[in-house]
Amino acid sequence: MTDSAIGAPVEPEHTVDNKDRLVILASSVGTVIEWYDFYLYGSLAAIITAQFFSGVNETTGYIFALMAFAAGFAVRPFGAVFFGRMGDLWGRKNTFLVTMLLMGISTFVVGLLPSYAAIGIAAPIILVAMRLIQGLALGGEYGGAATYVAEHAPRGKRGYYTSFIQITATAGLVLSLLVILGVRLAVGEEAFVEWGWRIPFLVSILLLGVSLWIRLMLAESPSFKRMKAEGKGSPTPLKDSFMKWPNLKLVIIALVGLTAGQAVVWYTGQFYALFFLERVMKVDATLVYILLAIALIAASPFFIFWGWLSDKVGRKPIILAGCLIAAVTYMPLFQALTNAANPALAEATASQPVIIYADPADCNVQFDPVGKTVFNQSCDVAKSYVAKAGINYTNVAAPAGTVAEVRIGDSAVIPSFRGEAMAPAAFAEARKTWEAGLGSALATAGYPASADSDQVNKPMVVIILFILGFYVTMVYGPIAAALVEMFPTNIRYTSMSLPYHIGNGWFGGFLPTTAFAMVAATGNIFYGLWYPILVALATVVLGVLLVKEGKDVDLNA
Repeated sequence: MTDSAIGAPVEPEHTVDNKDRLVILASSVGTVIEWYDFYLYGSLAAIITAQFFSGVNETTGYIFALMAFAAGFAVRPFGAVFFGRMGDLWGRKNTFLVTMLLMGISTFVVGLLPSYAAIGIAAPIILVAMRLIQGLALGGEYGGAATYVAEHAPRGKRGYYTSFIQITATAGLVLSLLVILGVRLAVGEEAFVEWGWRIPFLVSILLLGVSLWIRLMLAESPSFKRMKAEGKGSPTPLKDSFMKWPNLKLVIIALVGLTAGQAVVWYTGQFYALFFLERVMKVDATLVYILLAIALIAASPFFIFWGWLSDKVGRKPIILAGCLIAAVTYMPLFQALTNAANPALAEATASQPVIIYADPADCNVQFDPVGKTVFNQSCDVAKSYVAKAGINYTNVAAPAGTVAEVRIGDSAVIPSFRGEAMAPAAFAEARKTWEAGLGSALATAGYPASADSDQVNKPMVVIILFILGFYVTMVYGPIAAALVEMFPTNIRYTSMSLPYHIGNGWFGGFLPTTAFAMVAATGNIFYGLWYPILVALATVVLGVLLVKEGKDVDLNA
């Protein structure tokens, strides 16, 4: 598609004026606040779990904890469909005003919500409900903001304009980390755990007020107004988006050829890196927040760079190149991160490898995200402790009926014990004694209980986190423009929102859980990386074959 007919006057160069700045500022600030609200739960999950799930029985607590963790991610595609339809019928501006209001209020309610000790079972029920509202709102917010900005942008600058929306997710994460860190330092750790954790949630109501005030100054997007004036709107955007094969095919291509790979690269570079440093490397949480915030702030300008460059060379080559480079380098990067973050652990792993010698029938998958499952067979007892300690280990099959052993290099053999027939209290006491003995043996072999903050190679950790964040900017910077350009105006909000949120809400949002399950099942602390690697490589192949470049399309056509 050509930009102008032969002989037609050339459209004058569009420069960014005050109106454009307001469009970008209002859309970006509002989206930053929504991401800030959404990330607070993940950053404070341990404290929130203790506040709201500690009083229920084990089974109920397990169900609620999983629901609260998954709710925000699981419902994002449904929010995309519901609010996408509203956006195509009612307008982009009006819809993302509603989504922002819902997100802000639900976050504020969490800050006021009494604990389980105060109101009983109502506390976790309300918490899960607020997470559902947050996920639905976020599902509608992103598509509205991206579509709104893209429809204001002149052709040839859509990647640049929408890249400011792309920076908001990282900005929201960094803002949440900095606010939590600031409150923690201001009130002290004990007060923060007791009541200070509520402050970051309550602050969101002030941010919501500022963002609403800015967004109320906006007008509807020119593409939407033109569509309405010409009577070309779709009365059934859901049907036209997902029940008609030509457009449904584009939705599927957008998912498998762009957003699935983009999502796993994004979540690996930000959330799995955070999880890996805290849970596996046992680095102090405050230090992790500081180092990650530094790296992400340093990488953030590249969102704008890649968005700008995509206007010159196209969205597709940049996004797929980012997926490919990330997939090829994740293994060496995380191995280097291990050496830099916890050198004592890396040295012990190399010199004193841990082997669990056990009957395979005695071993279950060590996947226990909220700590409620009881592993009481001899292999389970051994693997449970080693997995939670973040120690790399190898499974070696033993003859049937063998009591499991933990072998630490050539220095120690620690027999496990059978707990199946023990009463719960007796098993808990026996396990405590046995784990103390194994912990002592591991310490003697050089395995640290946690990373020594003084020994953390902080500059190297920041450099590696920056590289991971740089990959995020490559795949995420141009994605909004790429998705907006795939779909017609009358169903654009609905159509582009669903593949984005299935990719980022499901492929990306469940990455830490999936990767942890893979690590726990194999004993290899790097095995979970195969999930983002394989998804990213699949996106590269399918994207090359199926995705058409759209940087020169006319959004009003």
